[in-house]
Amino acid sequence: MLYPVSSIQHPASSIQHPASGMKSILKIAVTGPESTGKSLLTEELAEHYHTVFVPEYARGYIDRLDRPYNREDILKIAKGQINEEDRWIKQATRMLFCDTELIVTKIWSDVKYGMCDPWILKKIEENNYDLFLLCNIDLPWKEDPQREHPHMREKLFNLYQNELTERGFPFKVVSGSGKERLMNALGFIETVLVNKIK
Repeated sequence: MLYPVSSIQHPASSIQHPASGMKSILKIAVTGPESTGKSLLTEELAEHYHTVFVPEYARGYIDRLDRPYNREDILKIAKGQINEEDRWIKQATRMLFCDTELIVTKIWSDVKYGMCDPWILKKIEENNYDLFLLCNIDLPWKEDPQREHPHMREKLFNLYQNELTERGFPFKVVSGSGKERLMNALGFIETVLVNKIK
């Protein structure tokens, strides 16, 4: 989904690459366990800031499979997610919102298979984001054929929080329902924007 560029100047529009003078793109990852509203929040944020977002690659990939997924598929999904980021960032205006990122594939692989491909681990460190929005598990569980762990929500949330903390990545936990959730996320993003232009 591509939204029209607003004529209203946003603080992020003044952020530039110091060397080239070119405008940079802030990358914000929306992450967290299953059924925490990641996709909806990503779309709402992109609409609010009049930019594009990177959809979750895994959902479409698994929908197209005619068999159960395996460990090799998770690596392909990770690579597909990165490729989609590279594609959409060229169309982004000031910010790019990403529906999931590679910590999702790491935790998925760790929980399902007890290990994670080294390529994913390497890319987690290389592929930087200005902010991670970690979606809390305070929303009701919604059944979906691709969701697997309704009874592990707290454990999975803790895994995400630990990964982000141990790696020193900038993150905020987004809680609340409906517009409250969106407004909380917007507040975190505005703080990042203010700090970027100081």
